[in-house]
Amino acid sequence: MMGNRGSSAIQTLYDFCKKTFTPTTTHGSPGAIQKLRSLLDTITPTDVGLKEDLSDDERGHGFFSGNHVLRNQYSPRMARWAQPITYLHIHECNNFTIGIFCLPTSSVIPLHDHPGMTVLSKILYGSMHVKAYDWVEPACVQRTADTQSDPLTLFYLVCYREGNPCKHGALIVKVRLAKLKVDTVLTAPCETAVLFPTSGGNLHCFTAVASCAVLDVLAPPYAESAGRRCTYYLDHPYSSFVIAVIFLFERVPIFAMELTGLATAGSGLELDESEENYAWLEEIAAPDDFYIRSGRYSGPVVQD
Repeated sequence: MMGNRGSSAIQTLYDFCKKTFTPTTTHGSPGAIQKLRSLLDTITPTDVGLKEDLSDDERGHGFFSGNHVLRNQYSPRMARWAQPITYLHIHECNNFTIGIFCLPTSSVIPLHDHPGMTVLSKILYGSMHVKAYDWVEPACVQRTADTQSDPLTLFYLVCYREGNPCKHGALIVKVRLAKLKVDTVLTAPCETAVLFPTSGGNLHCFTAVASCAVLDVLAPPYAESAGRRCTYYLDHPYSSFVIAVIFLFERVPIFAMELTGLATAGSGLELDESEENYAWLEEIAAPDDFYIRSGRYSGPVVQD
C-alpha cells in the first residue's frame, strides 16, 4: 500500500519518509505521522538484517566494521563499558535519518533532548525502560528588572533546598521544570512511540532491561548549525530544589522568600498534581562513560 510491490520493508519506510519529511513539511502532517507509525509497527528484526536469537555478546559486538568507534559526539573520553551500544546507520539526509541502536543488557542512553524534532522509535526486539519528560511552559527562569532605573529588583531563582538563598549566590542552580510523560518498561512487540518538539516526551532516557534494538526515524536530524544540538540532562526530584523570590535593593539582597506548592516562577500557574509527576532537569556535559560504536548495517540497502 505504501511502497512498490516487491520492495523491502525498509525501502518502503525510506520512500514514505522521503515523501513525508521535506524542507517545507519538516515534521510531516498528523495523518502522515500516523501512517508512518503504522508502517513501523510492521517492521521486524529480519526486515533490517537482525536476528532475534543472538546473545548479548553477539548483539554488542557482532556488527562492527573494524575497530571504528562512533564516539558520542559530545563525549570527551572513551567509555569503560565492556559492551558498548552499537549504531547501525541506514540513511541520513537534511530532512531525516533512519538508524538502529542496539543496546546490550543494562546499557543506558542518558536523558537527552530532541530540539525541534519529531522522532519515531520502534523496539525491534528485547525490553527497555523508557523515562521521558516534556518541558513545563512557561519555563521557570531567573527574572530581573532594570537595576539602572529601578533600585528595587525582584528575582525568581531556583535554589538548593538547604541553605539561605539570600546568603550565598553559589546556592543558585540552573535547572528547568519538566513533567514526567513516560516511565515504563516496553517489550517487543509493542507500538511505535512518537515524540514531538513540545509533546510526547521530547526528552528521554533508555535503559536496556534485556538486550534490545530500536529503529529510529528522526526528522529533521540533529544539526548544531540549525540550533538542533543534542543536550544531556540530569533529573532531580521536585523536592530537591526550592523556588525563591529574592528582593534586592541597589543589587544587595535584602529579603528572600520560598514559594510553596507546585508553581512555576512568575507564571501564576499552580499545578494540581503530585510532585512525583515533575522533576527539575539540569543540563550536564555528556557522561564520560557513554559512547556509541558504529556497526555495519546488513539489511536491505535503500535506493534513492
